[in-house]
Amino acid sequence: MYPRLYVHKDRTYNNAKAVVSLCAEQGIDVTGVVKGCSGNIAASKAVLKAGVKQVGSSRMSQIEAIKKEIPDAKTLMLRIPMISEIEKLVTFCDYSLQSEYEIIELVEHECHNQGKTHDVILMMDLGDLREGYMNEEEIISVAAKVENDMKYVKLAGIGTNVGCYGSVKATPDNLGKLVAIAYKIEALIGRKLDIVSGGATSSLPLVVGGEMPKGINHLRIGEGLLTCREVSEFYHSPVVGQTTDAFILEAEIVEIKTKPTYPIGELAYDAFGNKPSFEDRGIKKRMLLAVGRQDFGQHEKLVSLDETIEIIGSSSDHLIVEVSEQSKSYKLGDTISFEIMYPAMLYLTESPDVFKVVV
Repeated sequence: MYPRLYVHKDRTYNNAKAVVSLCAEQGIDVTGVVKGCSGNIAASKAVLKAGVKQVGSSRMSQIEAIKKEIPDAKTLMLRIPMISEIEKLVTFCDYSLQSEYEIIELVEHECHNQGKTHDVILMMDLGDLREGYMNEEEIISVAAKVENDMKYVKLAGIGTNVGCYGSVKATPDNLGKLVAIAYKIEALIGRKLDIVSGGATSSLPLVVGGEMPKGINHLRIGEGLLTCREVSEFYHSPVVGQTTDAFILEAEIVEIKTKPTYPIGELAYDAFGNKPSFEDRGIKKRMLLAVGRQDFGQHEKLVSLDETIEIIGSSSDHLIVEVSEQSKSYKLGDTISFEIMYPAMLYLTESPDVFKVVV
């Protein structure tokens, strides 16, 4: 049955190993973020085998499934916990990112109820304007309270996020500020923090270039060990030893016809409320594939493995491709394969209509 998403566990392991090894050379541990592949168990096992310290996700259902399947795995909740999920947080998560003292107090209470401890990483907002304390004095104060006033919640360290919302670039300057705050907290509590987490995949270029500030000892890497395109294509800082083919989409051809390239009739809006533009390039041979935006989000996030095929567009349930004169002869029922970018992986791994095949 199609469409299929092939999850190559050996390729995922190799990609993760390349990142873990590179970071280890600079004293940096890695959380393998698997939310992008919906917490796929095979991918989670592969990154753990590669040496990540924790597996991380922002979805409690994924962490719960991972913990039940791989009980020894250390797990990190990446999204600031909801009050409604505190019980499960303590049950299934070893670490969490935190930016609200009220929630940390609730975690302390639940830890008491369950007789467990829980490690927290306090988040500092360095300008990307997603989660985290904006005020340096506030995060230092909260760190001291967790360290001195709590029995069950343990202060593992501090962290930050850059690039995910505000597109702020990770630099030695802004991550250096995080290190400076960590030093102040360490001086106040009288010990070193276990974790100073300098961001996600968008921080990897600093590691590749040898520019990561001394004192950053942890990163939370997802795209950079799964689809592995962002660091190379956006930042031109590829990680040696990685490939982009750990996840492959395969879709079946359901129509092959020669058609105009410009729609016939008065143009209005497409099914998503957009008013697209078209170029009249004459009559071309086109194929429809049985996979659509409901499955992958945006067709721009797919890369055809047959370079003679051009992706033209998509609707909810169809992908439209154009066949060149150099293309091989395709017939109905044949399949086309695509590498995928991170946003497409988010959709494809969640879609119940895309069959996941672990190889």
